Amino acid sequence: MLATYAPRSLIKPLLLRLLSPLSPRTVSLSPRTTLHFYCCRNGERGFIAMAGGNITAGESSPEHVAGKWFSIPELRLRDHRFTVPLDYSIDGDASPKITVFAREVVAVGREEQPLPYLLFLQGGPGFECPRPTESSGWIQKACEEFRVRGTGLSTPLSASSMLQLKSAEDLVDYLKHFRADNIVNDAEFIRVRLDPEARPWTILGQSYGGFCAVTYLSFAPQGLKQALLTGGTPPLGNGCTADFVYKVCFEQVILQNEKYYNRFPQDIEIVRDIVNHLAESEGGGVLLPSGGILTPRVLQALGLNGLGSSSGFERLHYMLERVWDPVIVPGAPKRISYYFLHAVENWLGFDTNPLFALMHETIYCQGASSRWAAERIMADYEGKFHPIRAVKDGRPVLFTGEMVFPWMFDEIHALRPFKEAAHLLAEKKDWPPLYDVVTLNNNRVPVAAAVYYDDMYVNFKIARETASQIAGIRLWITNEYMHSGLRDDGGRVFDQLMGMLKGKKPLF
Repeated sequence: MLATYAPRSLIKPLLLRLLSPLSPRTVSLSPRTTLHFYCCRNGERGFIAMAGGNITAGESSPEHVAGKWFSIPELRLRDHRFTVPLDYSIDGDASPKITVFAREVVAVGREEQPLPYLLFLQGGPGFECPRPTESSGWIQKACEEFRVRGTGLSTPLSASSMLQLKSAEDLVDYLKHFRADNIVNDAEFIRVRLDPEARPWTILGQSYGGFCAVTYLSFAPQGLKQALLTGGTPPLGNGCTADFVYKVCFEQVILQNEKYYNRFPQDIEIVRDIVNHLAESEGGGVLLPSGGILTPRVLQALGLNGLGSSSGFERLHYMLERVWDPVIVPGAPKRISYYFLHAVENWLGFDTNPLFALMHETIYCQGASSRWAAERIMADYEGKFHPIRAVKDGRPVLFTGEMVFPWMFDEIHALRPFKEAAHLLAEKKDWPPLYDVVTLNNNRVPVAAAVYYDDMYVNFKIARETASQIAGIRLWITNEYMHSGLRDDGGRVFDQLMGMLKGKKPLF
């Protein structure tokens, strides 16, 4: 799974610990995710890598096939496909295989230069990274020093492909291989095959990609030269840390709702009217184009994108101002417009990216089950988030945030086939560890992290606590951006973090 609504003032960077900087190499890796550019093993087990010219176009092996160079403005690209084990815990020949797709990106004219590697870890889990169409943002900056690889065509975990598995138990057994631990295994598999000398590379982890980067620091630090994190420092506690995450995140979500309604006070009444209309409709909601149901709870879920992403407030407001069909016949009943119903489904994205709903809470689990953490913690805030009660009390209806609830597998059409698997995943206990705090306490890899003060998805307090456990990390704490700083102003964010690692930025 991004903008700021606070004054664009910068909170001074905080130095926690400093290691001597190393010069980076760019490769972007996508954790096992879903489709498209810059993805990882999160739905399609994909990668993005910026790589040095160690592989001749067309060179191939049973494990790696490289394509031909092609062009977009100011960049040259080529595709790579790697055949990797689904399960690294068993012998490689015995494990089923999946395909990891990597798209290499380099500045025009630098195709054969021996540039360093930068590995990009996309956010999610289960969402793709956008394919590049031009040289801009952090990719433009990275290509000044590095080559880039990206993904988009790896073995996908779409709604249709997951339905090929015979049972919910089979699906859970498959999905357990798509967390950060195996994303790191994929990264190491590819790194040693891209570079004959198996040199360590730099990683850039955005959001969940930052979680994966901390897993990398925990279990394979020998593969890393340096690490950049943007809005992606995970909670490190044992068991299921989702409970702790949601306790602090619900408070931030409430604050974001207050900001939204202060910006657009006219939307208070609009949202109340929608909730009333849905509650009074037959079946408690209105049919969505896909066959799902727009209920008051689905409406509240628009906060997932609307309250914490770049221009999210504005986009949500403009959706709401077109919620009703125009009345052209006097006395015609009030109807929600097809535009709004279609926009709701596109906004939520579960039709194309069901893996996020299935796997989201599992990213917080080490040796414990999540037991629908968001649903349980929300009970402490029921009086504030209950939509019907809010309307009756004359209060604003609050949107929810980055949370997945069990009712979604009833009311969202694309998720219904996976209801049983979702409940099995919520009760699954034997999740392997994702972090090694002792290794992180003794970390020797230079790390720089952008921590966004008003981040709705990765809480500032948790980020600070986690940073205190990673030796050598330097933090850039800012309220200039929200979670989407890398997307909104990628060149500047990338420059800031690289400058910190190279010693070009002040320590305080």
